[in-house]
Amino acid sequence: MRKRLLAIVMPIMFAALIALCGGGAAFASPAASPATAHPSAARASSEPASHLVADGSGDAAAPSSSSGAQGETISGTLMAPIGEGGAREPIEGVTITVSQDGKEIGSATSGKDGKWQIPVPHAGTYQVTLDVKTLPNTVQLQTAGKETLQGLVVQPGFSKVAIFPLVKQGEGTGATGGGGGSGQLEYLISIFITGLRFGLIIAMTAVGLSLIFGTTRLINFAHGELVTLGAVVAFAFGTSPLQWPFVIAIVLAVIAVAVLSGLLEFVLWRPLRKRGSGLIQMFIISIGLSLLLRNGIQFFFGPDRQQFKQATAQTQLTWGPFSATPMDLITIVVSIAILVAVAVMLQRTRMGKAMRALADNRDLAEASGINVDRVILQVWVIGGGLAAVGGVLFGLTSAVSFDMGFRLLLLMFAGIILGGLGSAYGAMLGSIVVGLVAQYSTVWFPPELQNAWAMLVLVVVLLVRPQGILGRLQRAG
Repeated sequence: MRKRLLAIVMPIMFAALIALCGGGAAFASPAASPATAHPSAARASSEPASHLVADGSGDAAAPSSSSGAQGETISGTLMAPIGEGGAREPIEGVTITVSQDGKEIGSATSGKDGKWQIPVPHAGTYQVTLDVKTLPNTVQLQTAGKETLQGLVVQPGFSKVAIFPLVKQGEGTGATGGGGGSGQLEYLISIFITGLRFGLIIAMTAVGLSLIFGTTRLINFAHGELVTLGAVVAFAFGTSPLQWPFVIAIVLAVIAVAVLSGLLEFVLWRPLRKRGSGLIQMFIISIGLSLLLRNGIQFFFGPDRQQFKQATAQTQLTWGPFSATPMDLITIVVSIAILVAVAVMLQRTRMGKAMRALADNRDLAEASGINVDRVILQVWVIGGGLAAVGGVLFGLTSAVSFDMGFRLLLLMFAGIILGGLGSAYGAMLGSIVVGLVAQYSTVWFPPELQNAWAMLVLVVVLLVRPQGILGRLQRAG
């Protein structure tokens, strides 16, 4: 019994050791100010909405660095759109006002770094208004009527980041008019690129989860934490504290998470299956493991979001109506290459054929001479490695935080169910659809609702095709 308990605790200690690599001092660096608590917003607060919500959170609340001292605040950063040669400059002297129920709470003016911050008296719902008259004549709001953000909810002890997307004069529909056809086309194309990138990241993380479900029928609620660990380990090695070459940091992150995933299968899930544990019991255990890993990561990494240094100072590349950052292109190309490699592995290799056979019929696969335990272990290792890569790419396009994988988990499940339960190809296709729908919904609706619209599409598709896009109907009973 003592050996069994030790074997179960080993992977958890391994994960904690990874999070601690290089010493806890690097993760105990001074907390970011409220204005920079949401790195993706601080970095791109004036870019089109498609760039601002690529992490699936929009202008979500970020933990205040001094919740006990300053209390709740609303903050943000105003940056000029991409200019000649890819230069971006902060916008100084723009007036922002916060009100509640028609009563003005406070106002602030953006500083030389484009940042502004307004304390609020308590948690609640507020309206934030940008005075368009104080904007430079070279920029305008991207969307008409968006000079006032309604219903920003500030949680107790948190800082809310407000985002005002700005574009070049004449390329948007807000404030001073303009918004010709070419500008709107560029905007829609930019959303497509961002949605494709986001969908591919979801697909990268969802494929492993789908393979695990297909071979074991286990709904692994802790898969999101494997995504987080991939980003955290790469951050520890590649950005702080060690600052090794980033490619090496990514390789180490993939290896570490893949090994951890394999250990979890070997010392936890396999013994539970051998003892005849039901799927419901194992699902509850996966929830507990998720909570343990998430809180462990938060303890060592900290509650604040941090950014890969490799993701800063991105130059916008433009080809006619198409524009994207190098990180966007790298993410899309790498994701497609890895997903194609997974598809080839499933179709062409002996290991992939064994995985598909096991997913179709476990008993028949075992009777055919397939080593079921070995195949399941391979699935867990591959799933962990894919989760790590997805976590790194997700962190590069948004920010690294202790709950980033958990925030992505619902979209993973949505992509898997939309594509068809147990189908790796369905998970890929469904995830891309979810990413595109989530991003395009921001054209007409608030970014906070983007995940809700993705869920609505899931419901509609399942009403028409209950087995999902690429799923197969199965006889029940």
